[in-house]
Amino acid sequence: MTHDIVIVGGGVGGTVTANRLRKKLQREVSGGNVRIRIVSDNPEHVYKPTFFYVPWGESEPEDARRPLADLVDRRVELIYDRVTHIDTSGKSLDLSENGSMPYDYLVVATGAMPDLDDTPGFGPDGDGHHFYDAEAAMALRQELSAFDEGHLVLSVIGTPHVCPAAPVEFTMLADSRFRKLGKRDDIDITYTYPLPRLHSVGPVAEWAEPRYAERDIQTQTMFNPETVDSGNSVIHTVEGTDLEYDLLVGIPEFEPSPLIAKSGLGDTWMEVDKHTLESDHAEDVFGIGDVTNLPTSKAGSVAHYAAGTVVDRIAALVRGHEPRTIFEGDTICFLEAGADEGSHISFDYETDPVVRDQSEFVHWAKFAYNEMYWLTARGLA
Repeated sequence: MTHDIVIVGGGVGGTVTANRLRKKLQREVSGGNVRIRIVSDNPEHVYKPTFFYVPWGESEPEDARRPLADLVDRRVELIYDRVTHIDTSGKSLDLSENGSMPYDYLVVATGAMPDLDDTPGFGPDGDGHHFYDAEAAMALRQELSAFDEGHLVLSVIGTPHVCPAAPVEFTMLADSRFRKLGKRDDIDITYTYPLPRLHSVGPVAEWAEPRYAERDIQTQTMFNPETVDSGNSVIHTVEGTDLEYDLLVGIPEFEPSPLIAKSGLGDTWMEVDKHTLESDHAEDVFGIGDVTNLPTSKAGSVAHYAAGTVVDRIAALVRGHEPRTIFEGDTICFLEAGADEGSHISFDYETDPVVRDQSEFVHWAKFAYNEMYWLTARGLA
């Protein structure tokens, strides 16, 4: 009997999980008792955190991409297609071009996407910029290179969003880069956040507050944009306040693939047990990464750590054992502080977040990790 393990999605969670499964189940794969397949609608693997540095000219869009086939073990089968429905009762997938595919164990790693059409300031009539894909990051680069004076507003418009520390990091980098270019005296920077503090993670808010004050970065909390008048460059909020801007960098709301709700795996986000990562609504189905409703950040590190739990649990099931490994919510995020310094934050379900002291070493460590990431995706680091 061959066990079919299918992974939907070729991003961080899907790729790392596939490679680790192949290694963990080496005997079973070699003996033909296990078949591992990835279904992805993109033949390229995209490491999205790279796009954060594109607006500053420190990375290029092509730095974020590798052929998926170059990253995945050759004994993992790749199917380039789009999953249109998951039949969890019949344990099969409907594909847009290749009919149906059975599975014994399923890992859903479809990620999250910016909902630009429903986020104020974006859509066809909006002039808001973001850095979550190659085209947007390059457009923002062009705007920043020509921005010599005026009011830059970084507004966290939608939550939840991926890379939770990115808004704070972007503001810090903007201040640092404009100072190096001698433009800072002619540019005002304002950071807005929809909650009563500067970030949903309390220690990050506490870390950012004095640093914003030192750098003359203005802040507005409980700031929830309702509409953005792009013609007059004004943000109108639910609270009844207005804020004018010359350049708007917005953090849009993110959403999962409609596949999740369509397949009964959750009303919006995929609903999973926070420790086992197993679906609340289907047997032998696991969720990993940004697509899930885990009570932690939508950060790449969560998918990386969660992959280990999913791999161990599926391997145990294949071998007829009781799964024992659980996910503790391990999360780590880097924090760019500007001026070639950085910090990082770590926490889990039981441990409160702690922001470490910033240093030049941590700044360069983040750059080093971005280069090493391709080893991580291959399951080598």
